[in-house]
Amino acid sequence: MVQYLVDFAPTLFVLAFFFLFSLNWPRNATWARAITCLVVLGVALRYLAWRFVATVLAYPYDGSFGFFWTWFVFLVELGAFADILLFLVAMSRTVDRSAEADRREREFFVRDAADLPTIDVFIPTYNEPIDVLERTIVGALALDYPRDKLTVYVLDDKRRGWLKEYCDRKGAIHVTRPDNSHAKAGNMNHGLTVSSGDFIAIFDADFVPYRTFLRRTVPFFTDPTIGIVQTPQHFFNKDPVQSNLSLEKVWPDEQRLFFDEMAASRDAWDVSFCCGSCSIARRSALDEIGGFPHDSITEDLLTTLALLNRGYTTRYLNERLSMGLAAENLKGYFVQRGRWCRGGIQTIYLHNGPLRGPGLTLFQRFMFLPLSWLVQYTVRFVILVVPAVYLWTGAAPLYFTGTQDIVWYQLPVLAAYFLLMGWLTPTRYLPLVSSAVGAFATFRILPVVISSLVKPFGVPFRVTPKGSGNEDSAFDAYTFFSIAFWIAVTALGLVVNVVPEWSRIGEGEFSVVSAWWAVINIAVLMVAALICFEKPRPLLDSFATNEPARIEHEDAAFAGRITSLSLEGGIVEFDGQPALRAGDQVIVEMERFPHLRSTVEAVSRLAGGGFAMKFRYLLEGECRDRMIVKLYTGQYSQDIHELDRSAIASGLWSRMFGRTVRATA
Repeated sequence: MVQYLVDFAPTLFVLAFFFLFSLNWPRNATWARAITCLVVLGVALRYLAWRFVATVLAYPYDGSFGFFWTWFVFLVELGAFADILLFLVAMSRTVDRSAEADRREREFFVRDAADLPTIDVFIPTYNEPIDVLERTIVGALALDYPRDKLTVYVLDDKRRGWLKEYCDRKGAIHVTRPDNSHAKAGNMNHGLTVSSGDFIAIFDADFVPYRTFLRRTVPFFTDPTIGIVQTPQHFFNKDPVQSNLSLEKVWPDEQRLFFDEMAASRDAWDVSFCCGSCSIARRSALDEIGGFPHDSITEDLLTTLALLNRGYTTRYLNERLSMGLAAENLKGYFVQRGRWCRGGIQTIYLHNGPLRGPGLTLFQRFMFLPLSWLVQYTVRFVILVVPAVYLWTGAAPLYFTGTQDIVWYQLPVLAAYFLLMGWLTPTRYLPLVSSAVGAFATFRILPVVISSLVKPFGVPFRVTPKGSGNEDSAFDAYTFFSIAFWIAVTALGLVVNVVPEWSRIGEGEFSVVSAWWAVINIAVLMVAALICFEKPRPLLDSFATNEPARIEHEDAAFAGRITSLSLEGGIVEFDGQPALRAGDQVIVEMERFPHLRSTVEAVSRLAGGGFAMKFRYLLEGECRDRMIVKLYTGQYSQDIHELDRSAIASGLWSRMFGRTVRATA
């Protein structure tokens, strides 16, 4: 017993530190973050020193595969450590600028409306359909700002006549150009030549600004050093990871970790960066740098770097001030992530990138390195293949000295990392699901990383397909069979080494560790495989609501509560049974809509008592615009604020079991 306590002493120290101190400290206090990150860094350095001295340098050179494999894995770990180091530095601070925004808003809008700056809203678009564009255009026109100070420009790189007619009818300015040179950056630069506003607000064609967006962001520009104010990107639909894992209501979208946590921490260090959509920029600052840079397919990041060179900063206001479409299917998901990855890597080759850009401090250069793109997928892939390589070749990833050393040095690092992530991002991280999502993306994004390093330029800008929805099931065969291959290789490696006559490895203690490692990898890959099967999703997502409603039918009226609402219809619940049936024509009365003609689609009994009526309507003209404003400009949210771990486990189990049953059938 005493020996076990000695062996696990470092891990027990980590557990004690977190459970006695960190988990009880204020999560957003700088001192608490700094101390916690320093402790985790110390544990990691301790492991790295042991790893290098005892398990790498100690390996005598013999020219074997095992020797070179050990060095390769260690170099990958060094890359992972560098990435984690930058992460710890960034996350050791955070800032919430909402109180500052309150103060600035009060001070800024006391002035006469005639003295307010002029705002141009840019909506760059290429091939988005009207059901996507109308939300953004109507939302932009509804911004809470003096109308004579606000101009909405729809920058149409597809030169569509029907879109011009729509813009003319709504009061937006439709802008085209003779060619599509430099893609989105070129489109917005052309927009700068035909507009004159003091500030430029940018919304991708699938993002709808909240009515308060300008009131919360424009006052920041009273500080002349601020060039851009960026806000987070939230979504009104579920991304394919959430949907395909059947975790739509209990697991947040993948981008929440960055926008809710990391972006605010970067802002505390003055290294926040523009993410394109949902941002607003100072025109005079853009003029100084010659407009939006187009050397990379991620013009937003380069814009940030160019402005830093001129002494401007980017501020991050972590408030939900817009909603947009997340990638609607796996094809869009990988187009989007691949573009981000390639664009980030391109910056290291550019004269105005983090390595060679003039005017950047050493700290800024480090913080803008695309290290995460360069390292994370290589690390994930190596983690997945190490047990398989060992089980089939006998080549361990380290010059092994004993299981006790793993427990003494490596286990504390894993415990510290998982506890840190759980403390910093309590509603954004679960080891199994987060690891599975990373493993799933690895097989698609790692080839992009490699090709971007070999040939960073020459791949055209690809617009993320939006508005397509995914009404039919699809299947990502490439990723699935890549995952299935490594599951099979790892599982067979375990089976082969159980039989002494077939065993490929010696009697080293690492076999115990590798067996556990292999089992964990198989579990992670099995969850990742579920993401490859796309579930049908509606083109329009409904918003959860809880509003009083009155339903009129002929001479009767029924009081209820609307619990779901979309641009096509909704659901209203009643305590008792209404005298209604499918096909009835009714009038729905709700906030802002006193007389909405609708058709009953179904009436059903609720499990907990009461009845629900599903209704549908056809909205046109001003009525449809008012519903867009009601639904998409700030009243409702699709955010997930708490992780329901039992529901997550249940969702994964049902998804896996259901998929197995269908496959067997």
